[in-house]
Amino acid sequence: METIKPKSAITNRTTKLAKSFQRVISFRTATKILTSNSTNGVFLLKDDQHPSHFKPHKAKARNRAIMEALIARLFAGVTTIKASYAELQMAQHPYNNQAIQAADQAVVDELRAISELKRKFVKKELDISPQVTIMLAEIQEQQSLMKTYEITINKLESEVQLKESDCSSLRKQLDELVSFNKSLEKKLNSSGSLSIFDNLRLSALNPTHFVQFLDHALRSIRSFVKLMIREMESAHWDLESAVKFIHPHAVFAKPNHIYFAFESFVCLTIFQGFNFSNFIVPNEPIEKKLPHNHSHTHRSLCFEKFKKLKSLNTKQYLTHNPNSSFAKFLKTKYTQVVHAKMECSFFGNLNLRKQVNSGGFPDSAFFVAFAEMAKRVWDLHWLAMSFDEEVSIFQVKKNSRFSEVYMECVTQLESVSESGEESAGSDAADLRVGFTVVPGFKMGKTVVQCQVYLPPPVSSPAAS
Repeated sequence: METIKPKSAITNRTTKLAKSFQRVISFRTATKILTSNSTNGVFLLKDDQHPSHFKPHKAKARNRAIMEALIARLFAGVTTIKASYAELQMAQHPYNNQAIQAADQAVVDELRAISELKRKFVKKELDISPQVTIMLAEIQEQQSLMKTYEITINKLESEVQLKESDCSSLRKQLDELVSFNKSLEKKLNSSGSLSIFDNLRLSALNPTHFVQFLDHALRSIRSFVKLMIREMESAHWDLESAVKFIHPHAVFAKPNHIYFAFESFVCLTIFQGFNFSNFIVPNEPIEKKLPHNHSHTHRSLCFEKFKKLKSLNTKQYLTHNPNSSFAKFLKTKYTQVVHAKMECSFFGNLNLRKQVNSGGFPDSAFFVAFAEMAKRVWDLHWLAMSFDEEVSIFQVKKNSRFSEVYMECVTQLESVSESGEESAGSDAADLRVGFTVVPGFKMGKTVVQCQVYLPPPVSSPAAS
C-alpha cells in the first residue's frame, strides 16, 4: 500500500532544518571559534585576533550560546530515546528479537551520551562549538522524528492489513452464509417437497394439491420481490414514493409493511390472465367446456404437461424451446413486471430486455429468479387446467369489508396477536381491505382465500 505523507509535515521538517543552518550561520558571524576556559563557573571568551583584549559581552554571548546548544542536544536526545522506545514497542508484535536488541542498545547509548554530557557540565569541562552542536542536534532530532513517523506509518499499515484480513474473513463468512441460505431455500423450494405429484394420478387430484403448489409458487414470488427491493435500495430508490404509484392511498401499520405493496404488484401482474386458457392474451375468452369424453382427454394432457414441466430446468427448457408458449409467457410477463426504466436504473442498461426480446436467457441472478417465479406460476396454471371443475381467480377491491371466508390477512392481524387479545366479531366486521396482495381462487365450491393487507384500524372516539 502506497503511503503519501502530508506536505505540511515535510515542509515543517525542511523549515526546521533550514532554521538550524541559518542559526549556525548567525552564530558563525557573531562569534568566532574559541576555546572554552572557565573561571568561577563562567566560560571565558578569547579573541584570536586580539588576545590582549577581554570582552565581557562576548563571553556572556558565548555562554548563552553554549547553554542553548546544550539544551538543544538534550532535547534531541529525548527525541531519540522516544523513537527508540517506539521501535522497541513495535518489535514486540510480532516478536523480533534482533530489532528489540537494536532498539534497546540505541536507548542505552543515548542515555550514556546524555550522562556523559551531564558529567562534563557539572565539572565545567564542556568543550563544544555551539553552532556545530545545534546543527547536529537539529539533524539528530529530525532523524529521530522521521524514524517515529516511519514507525507510526508501519503500525498503521499493519493495522490496515489486519482490518483487511478481518474484512476478508467476514466476507468469506458472509458468502458461506449466503450460500448456505440459498441451499436451504433451494431445498425448501425444490421438487422434493413436491414429490407427492410424481406418482399422483389425475383421478386423485383435489384442491389440496392446488394449494400446496400455490404455496410453492408464492415462495418463489416472495424471493423475487425481496431481490427486487434489494436492487431498488442499491439504486437508491425512494421506496415510499414507489409504493404511491402502486397503491396511492395505502396506509401501513409498520414501515416495513411496504414490502406487501411490492408483493401485491408482482402477484397481481404475474397472475393476470390466469382465468384464460392460454394465459397470454387476457382479452381472449375462456374456451367453452368440451364434451365429457374430450374434456377428460384435455385434462389428462394438461396434467401430464404440468408433471413434465415442474421437474424441468427453466434455462434448459427455454434454450431448447425458444418459441414455446412458456417462452412467450415469460417474455410478456417480464416486460409487464420489470419496466424499462426500472431495469435501466438497476443495471445501467437494457441488456436483459434485449436478450429476452430476442429469445435469449440472461444469466443474471435477477432474471434467473424472475424466470423461476414465472415457471412456477405457469405450472400452476396447467395444474388448474387439470381439474374437472373450472378454476377461476379473484381479488378484492379496496375498502371492501374483510371476510374470513374469502380473505386472509397477510400480517395475520399482528396488532391483535401482539396484544394477546382475540378480535371480537364486531371489530372484524369493521375491518376494511387496504389492497389485495395475493389473489384468491375458486374451484367449484372450494375457495382458496386471497391474501389482503389490512390498514391499521382508525380508533373511533369514545362514547360520551
